[in-house]
Amino acid sequence: MSAQLHVFDRLVQIALLIQEDLASSFAASGLTTARTHLLWELHRIGPSTQQTLATALKVSPRNVTGLVDALEAGGFVERRSHPTDRRALLVTLTELGDRTMAEMAAERQKAAGQLVADFGDEDLKQFSRSLDLVADRLDGLVEAAKRSTATGPT
Repeated sequence: MSAQLHVFDRLVQIALLIQEDLASSFAASGLTTARTHLLWELHRIGPSTQQTLATALKVSPRNVTGLVDALEAGGFVERRSHPTDRRALLVTLTELGDRTMAEMAAERQKAAGQLVADFGDEDLKQFSRSLDLVADRLDGLVEAAKRSTATGPT
């Protein structure tokens, strides 16, 4: 197997393992990966309209409505009147949502430390740069594929 295929296969394995780990940690709270992603975005950007969340999550507004409905029913978020646009509502984290995100942030920090505990500073910097290059390349390939699909065959 070529080194390139080995790297690709390991990246897929890592992605699947992270997804499996996240799913098991969310199970007790009733959160799905999609719901948790929305909570992370709210935590990151603060109170937002559903349209802003749809853009941040790269999903349809209808999809966000379903996610927000479920998170609101679970007590993680609430809808509030927008202070300057009476047609819009802001989705905000509740106390439970804030507490959940603080716990997840602490777990994230712990997991990150465990994953790279044996790396020296220079190794970690190089690994980080390499991951950035791979992530940027993958993002570019995904965007190019979307544009290609959107424009159709020529």
